Amino acid sequence: MRSIASTRRLALIAGAATLVLPLAAHAAGSITGTIKLDGQAPQRQTIKMSADPQCEAANPNGRMGDVFLVKDGKVQNVFVYVKEGLGDQKFETPAGEKPHVDQIGCMYTPRVSGVMVGQELEIRNSDATLHNVHALPTASKPFNNAMPMKGMTIKRKFTAPEVMVRMKCDVHPWMAAYIGVLPHPFFAVSGEDGAFTIANVPPGTYTIEAWHEKMGTQTASVTIADGAAATADFTFKPAAE
Repeated sequence: MRSIASTRRLALIAGAATLVLPLAAHAAGSITGTIKLDGQAPQRQTIKMSADPQCEAANPNGRMGDVFLVKDGKVQNVFVYVKEGLGDQKFETPAGEKPHVDQIGCMYTPRVSGVMVGQELEIRNSDATLHNVHALPTASKPFNNAMPMKGMTIKRKFTAPEVMVRMKCDVHPWMAAYIGVLPHPFFAVSGEDGAFTIANVPPGTYTIEAWHEKMGTQTASVTIADGAAATADFTFKPAAE
């Protein structure tokens, strides 16, 4: 006759045999690359700010336009994002620094950025002059807000994907910013060295797109293996005069 302890041991062994261990989670990867220019970048023009003494005082050495920011053949401010391949997956808004656009020296900073659908975008005024923030989405409701005081902030959200949303200042016509609105967090903006990194991308095959405000878009296909990095470089040509 089995003891009670022996019976319990047999029951535990039998129960262990029915356990189903979860599959190992797939490790996210990344997409890296560099944006290059094939040809000569258009000459940057001096912005005339004399209509607003505060803007002129904030730029005592003058200010050049920042549509084409090219250094050593590398292009800054190109928005790169996963365009296709994620299907109907849902993604949470990433933790960390919240997206913002500031008005500094009568220019939008950053000029190019991205947010997720429904994510809060903070717009700041660091200038001691009036700005009028006028966002022009076609998929979400536009907004148009005066920001007359230094230190003032407003918070806005976009309700639908759109690449890109243009934002201007009705007071200072040279000011412009562009915001990519996506249903996922897989986007990046090329830096001064032309490099970009889209982090924490699930394994898979994707179409990614690179957008520049004057040179248009380019696409590429990349495949990310489990926990690996994929590379995609883009080369733009300046539009013919």
